[in-house]
Amino acid sequence: MNARRTRRTMWLALVAAPAMMLVACSSAGDTTGGDGGGDADAGTVQKLSLAHSYNEDQPQHRCGAQVIADEVNAAGVGLEIEIFPSSQLGGDADRIASVASGDIDIDIQGASALGAVYEPISVLDSAYAFDDADHLATFMASDASDTVTADFEEASGVHTMGAWSAGARQFTANTAIRTPEDLEGLRMRFPGSPQFLMNAKALGAEATEVAYEELYLALQQGTVDGQENPITNIVASNLKEVQDYVSMSSHQLNTNLVIVGPVWDELSDEQQQALTAATETAVTEVTSCVAEDEEALLEEWRTGDDWEVIEDVDRDAFSEKAEEYLSGVLTGDSLTVYEAIRSTAK
Repeated sequence: MNARRTRRTMWLALVAAPAMMLVACSSAGDTTGGDGGGDADAGTVQKLSLAHSYNEDQPQHRCGAQVIADEVNAAGVGLEIEIFPSSQLGGDADRIASVASGDIDIDIQGASALGAVYEPISVLDSAYAFDDADHLATFMASDASDTVTADFEEASGVHTMGAWSAGARQFTANTAIRTPEDLEGLRMRFPGSPQFLMNAKALGAEATEVAYEELYLALQQGTVDGQENPITNIVASNLKEVQDYVSMSSHQLNTNLVIVGPVWDELSDEQQQALTAATETAVTEVTSCVAEDEEALLEEWRTGDDWEVIEDVDRDAFSEKAEEYLSGVLTGDSLTVYEAIRSTAK
């Protein structure tokens, strides 16, 4: 047994117990007839669960998950997708385990969260790794991305159907942030994953870990001075009530991957093709939806009184600082992935 297989076996053993708690919530493998393996008899429908952590107003749901479900349900290949939004089937870590064990069929996850299974894939969430959504699309179409997703599948048994950007992450605070020096002395909330904490150091920020659900209260009470999130998340969390400035640093793409567990190998070629095609359509739709939503929101912010929008952020200073740091601390396959991403930049 090679080292990667050994790691996968150990990881699955560790997550098997909590994953079993979600068995009742999943519709994996639920059919109205047939013998499984994707070769259901005519007229039978296999139900698949699709989970994510976003609310139903966000692009990841209405232009992503919903599009996948609608496209697959209309394809006539004997599949029906039921969506479970807003972490109904558990938080990110729980859902990764449940996808690997087969208790959830399909999930939408951030790259950094998947790093708990296969560390190099979290590099997709590195600060300034991608220039924009087009750069992400270019990388995902390259042989280098095939290597990353294949190694992730070997380590976890989880197949990647596609990836989209849910917008670039921006800083908010009660002071303007234009340069790395402006972060000095500020307690900035970052998610607690290793990649996000690495990004904080790369950008020159003092990271404070706060759960997303507790972010508004932490800002309101002054536990943290600022935070970073995509524009749509900033709106969804109503941060305009507790922050004054949004600084357009665009320091990281909010990359989501659409993953599918062991049920993938049970599907027919026709069903796999339908799922893949539906995901490709959703990737395009989410990209357009995010761009439209962000532009509308920014225009509202620029002309309104809720935010002072700081657009003269020195992104070159931030990106150069991040690249110097990440090139020095990433090693092995993680460094290879980072260099491959940067090599596909225009």
